[in-house]
Amino acid sequence: MTLIHTVPPRTIDVRRPGNGPVLRSRYDRDVPARSRRPGPSRPAGSPMRYHGAGVVMSVAPHRRRPATLATTVGLALLAGVITLWLGLIAHFGEMANGEATDSPAHVPGRLAVVRVEPGESIQDVAARVAPDAPARQVAERIRELNDLHSPTLSAGQTLIAPVE
Repeated sequence: MTLIHTVPPRTIDVRRPGNGPVLRSRYDRDVPARSRRPGPSRPAGSPMRYHGAGVVMSVAPHRRRPATLATTVGLALLAGVITLWLGLIAHFGEMANGEATDSPAHVPGRLAVVRVEPGESIQDVAARVAPDAPARQVAERIRELNDLHSPTLSAGQTLIAPVE
């Protein structure tokens, strides 16, 4: 023979207190008891009150120290040295790439009307019309002469360009 004994469900959990009334059954009384959770601590509609973020902070006084003249001069000198260093690197980089020369580049003074071939850019046109001159400066002169604001060209377009 098997005995089945039923246990009433627990309504009070020690780890999670209930929100509503808790039924306690003591002997033969079933009386609703009050919840153990505290009620609201502020009236409805009033703003929330925060009592800190729970992070421990230093209580030592933190005063701003003014920058001294020596600090300002030192930082200015450091900025100057860095600027000089970057300028020297750029100058020697241009010399190594062959882009910088001591004499100014010669852009031809004679002008002509040229037609843009299919697939050509302003740099390609500049290299075609003035092969001995620097293409970058010739392309800039073509932009100035034709008042071009966009780098795109269409095939068959006519341009005024310096030629040799």
